[in-house]
This record gives sequence, structure tokens and C-alpha cells, in this order.
Amino acid sequence: CAQAHAALRGRDFVIPDDVKAVAAPVMAHRLTPVPEARLGGEGATQIALELLKSVAIESK
Repeated sequence: CAQAHAALRGRDFVIPDDVKAVAAPVMAHRLTPVPEARLGGEGATQIALELLKSVAIESK
């Protein structure tokens, strides 16, 4: 998905922003929120976004 995102932007290489752009939707379909989270208004996409915020991205 990140490679396709990069290609659509005219690049033949992936940068961290490509990964960030597709990570939440890709992860969200693998998550099943517990009923309490759903009642609190948190869906799978919101949970994925929160997880991604907690991960530092290193650049070389």
C-alpha cells in the first residue's frame, strides 16, 4: 500500500509519510475493538491512529 501511495505521487521509493498515510486504514481492518471501546465511540480506525501516534519514526 505504501508503495502504491508513493507511485501515485510520482516516486519509485517509499518515504515515512507514505507509510503514515496508509497505516491506519490498513491496520484498522485487523482490529476488533472491545465493546467498551465501541460504546465510548472509539472505532478501529481511531484506535489505529492512537497506536501510530505512540510509535516514534526514526529517519536516517
